[in-house]
Amino acid sequence: MIVRVLLAIASVVVVFLAYVTTRSGQFLYERSEVIQAPADQIFPYISQLRKGGEWSPYEKRDPQMTKEFSGEDGRVGSKMTFKGNREVGAGTLEVIKLVPGELVDLRLIMTKPMKADHIVEYRLTPEGTGTRFTWTMHGDGGFFGKLMSVVIDCDKMIGGEFELGIENLKKLVEARQN
Repeated sequence: MIVRVLLAIASVVVVFLAYVTTRSGQFLYERSEVIQAPADQIFPYISQLRKGGEWSPYEKRDPQMTKEFSGEDGRVGSKMTFKGNREVGAGTLEVIKLVPGELVDLRLIMTKPMKADHIVEYRLTPEGTGTRFTWTMHGDGGFFGKLMSVVIDCDKMIGGEFELGIENLKKLVEARQN
């Protein structure tokens, strides 16, 4: 009887893992909102890694996070290496592309809690009397990412962090408008 139960459990696990392998590892998370300010007043907060601490939800999750900066902040090649608690993890954020007033592309290399290599994009687009700020992250989560996407709603989890960050940035920039 125990052997049959163990075989049934093993069969379910094999079928589940087979299903996971059929899923795409590619992901795209994106959120946006209009900030009532011109792009040139938002751009320094998204292009200068040192200013990220003023609005990033990740930096707010661990006030004791250690950060080391290299390169000229706000320029392609500038980096922030960070090490935080279990919620934040550890890794490097590098500016890989800048279009003043329009776009910042970052490479996020995570080393903990799991290894990952993703692209983060911040886009600014004029809209009405303000500027639409769009925060995107995309990449390939590999097998672990596939497994996570079956077990939890990653778009909701990551997107929720983006929404919080956008709200923080919006409050920060709009408060300086008044």
